[in-house]
Amino acid sequence: MGRFAFSVLGVVLALICGMPRASAEEAQWRHGVSLMGEPKYPKEFKHFEYVNPNAPKGGTVRLAAAGSFDNFNPVVAGVKGQLEAGVGLVYETLLSPALDEVSTAYGLLAEAVRYPADYASVTYRLREGARWQDGKPVMPEDVVFSFDALKANSPQYAFYFAHVTKAEKTGERDVTFTFDAPGNRELPQIVGQFIILPKHWWEGKGADGKARDITQTTLEPPMGSGAYRLKSFTAGRTASYERVKDYWGAAVPLNVGTNNFDEVRYEYFRDTTVQLEALKGDQYDFRLENSAKNWATAYDFPAVKDGRIVREEFAERASGRMQAFVFNLRREKFQDQRVRRAFNLAFDFEEMNKTVFYGAYKRIKSYYQGTELASDGVPEGLEKDILESVKALVPASLFTTPFTNPVNGTPQLVRDNLREADKILKEAGWEIRDGKRTNAKSGEAMVVELLAYDSTFERILLFWKPSLERLGIGVTVRVVDAAQYENRMREFDYDITTDLWGQSLSPGNEQREYFGSAAADVKGSRNTMGIKDKAVDALIDRIIFAKDRAELIAATKALDRVLLAYEFVVPQWTYGFSRTARWDRFSHPETMPTYGASAFPVIWWYDEAKALKTAASK
Repeated sequence: MGRFAFSVLGVVLALICGMPRASAEEAQWRHGVSLMGEPKYPKEFKHFEYVNPNAPKGGTVRLAAAGSFDNFNPVVAGVKGQLEAGVGLVYETLLSPALDEVSTAYGLLAEAVRYPADYASVTYRLREGARWQDGKPVMPEDVVFSFDALKANSPQYAFYFAHVTKAEKTGERDVTFTFDAPGNRELPQIVGQFIILPKHWWEGKGADGKARDITQTTLEPPMGSGAYRLKSFTAGRTASYERVKDYWGAAVPLNVGTNNFDEVRYEYFRDTTVQLEALKGDQYDFRLENSAKNWATAYDFPAVKDGRIVREEFAERASGRMQAFVFNLRREKFQDQRVRRAFNLAFDFEEMNKTVFYGAYKRIKSYYQGTELASDGVPEGLEKDILESVKALVPASLFTTPFTNPVNGTPQLVRDNLREADKILKEAGWEIRDGKRTNAKSGEAMVVELLAYDSTFERILLFWKPSLERLGIGVTVRVVDAAQYENRMREFDYDITTDLWGQSLSPGNEQREYFGSAAADVKGSRNTMGIKDKAVDALIDRIIFAKDRAELIAATKALDRVLLAYEFVVPQWTYGFSRTARWDRFSHPETMPTYGASAFPVIWWYDEAKALKTAASK
């Protein structure tokens, strides 16, 4: 299942909803849906167990964002312009997840949902009283308009909902989505994830008297149905959202204990080093630290020592991930698997982990790292049976030899791996001429650009560079600003870059956009590698049409095994925890959600007593 989140708060949208089976005759309206049995909370539940229902309202929280922004229109996010990070606060979805359950969600804009036994359609009933921030009610026409606009203008939504053929009003408050075929068990569930936009607003005129255009970027303050509205902004630098005092959904059970801040502000920084210094200078409140070096060495300053800044780690249990150096398979030089393997052989993770990462990380060895979906050993049982169905399309070794990353870390191992890399490069037709790795047929020199947008990542690329150069490969390291990086990614203008695929505990339709052939040439898609493979496509379909959890797990492991076997990427590293640093002016419930990591600032609140002790009340 996919993730469409536009802010730090929007991370809660990343968990996925589902629903149990029911016969056509027994189809009934449900307040909550789950892929793993029945929802935990009954129809009349008051609030989630992990929130403080009496959390005080007030105060400001300041969050950091990278790069810049020139757009408040989420419909064209990823296609045009840089979307402002907090705009998701303005909008809502039909369903919203519970952070203490796997693949479970409850009605937000929709009060109920039902679907037939063959999964051929789904109907949502809008909650009576849901309204836009201008006071007008949220209507089925808004849902249909939003779905059509997102699917027509967003590559991500187009792939995610490719098999939804129609959205239509089927009652005073009912919207029905029809699918192109029955049997897609996930589709009735994920339709509840997209943001709902106000049709009347988008079809009206702006303050300048001109008709609004949903296909274009805009800096006009957005209007939604959410708990926050845009208060003020400076383009590219800062945006501030204020809590809507008469928010229609304040008493909806899944909102109780959340939306506690009067103001949520986003401060933009173009450089990550400057961003860290800004935390020290109390320019924002909360930081997710993704650098092991920084975590180990950069927090030895007065505010940490005297307790005004609190460092805390939260376990990541909600998802798996593949983070990796990605080859652009659209370029001929990366077509041969042996070439890609050579790059992995030259990557000395063990030494990098010791000298750069302070021994903090483990090497990733699965596209679903950290979950029960990760392949291991050799295929057995149902997984093997599924792989037999694509046996003619995959390497025979896949059935007998598990994927392993090369192990470096000592001079001897480094030499052995570089010798192996040299050998397979020559087998692939890349020989050494005048000290340069050269294609024996075309005479083309092997030259690659390692692309990044985060300056802190430059040291990692520079660590890898000498090993590649020892193989005769010409290497340049290029760090560009966030806007340029996104444009180049959208146009597939790169040799090797870094990407990350977050995976839910119930993968499904989003796998087509991640790894499916149809997405390979669609600008802005998440198929960063450019994979076009029949076996991969077939296994993605097996995941999507899995009839139960056991088949889903087996099919996902099979896909994982095939993706790994082709070495489309050089896997990087993972930690398993979110490292956070915050100014100590906030509090959270005693019991934190199992799958929400820090859940900041969703279920947190401003603590006036703590704030006074920081000598800088905000």
